[in-house]
Amino acid sequence: MRLHELKSPKGARTAKKRLGRGIGSGLGKTSGRGHKGQNSRAGGGVRPGFEGGQMPLQRTVPKRGFTSIFKKEYNEINVSRLNVFADGTEITPELLKQEGFIKSLKDGVRILGSGEIEKSLTVKAQGFTKTAAEKIEAAGGKVEVL
Repeated sequence: MRLHELKSPKGARTAKKRLGRGIGSGLGKTSGRGHKGQNSRAGGGVRPGFEGGQMPLQRTVPKRGFTSIFKKEYNEINVSRLNVFADGTEITPELLKQEGFIKSLKDGVRILGSGEIEKSLTVKAQGFTKTAAEKIEAAGGKVEVL
């Protein structure tokens, strides 16, 4: 089989509905909307979640929980991911963003202790777990909390 011999399976490509193009099309006059009523009108129909006047589900289910507006959200990076940097590199949140480790700075970076680190690095971040700090210092690096 060659690239120019490929064909989509039968029924995969269907023609667009051409509404209001005469009786013979099967979708002329009322264009498949039937006669009269809310759904036959332009802009007709009901809003999402409307249940014909019955109390809608989103109002019957009780509200749960709460979201704190003061919650800090950190980017979390494991120490094993820092092995890509050369010995003696000073790692900052800005450098991590520049290298594509994180998308946005959020409330800062927190270094987690999963994995091993072989390089001696100076890591500056908003937070470190105990094991992460121990591993960085054991490898001959420095930990600085911003």
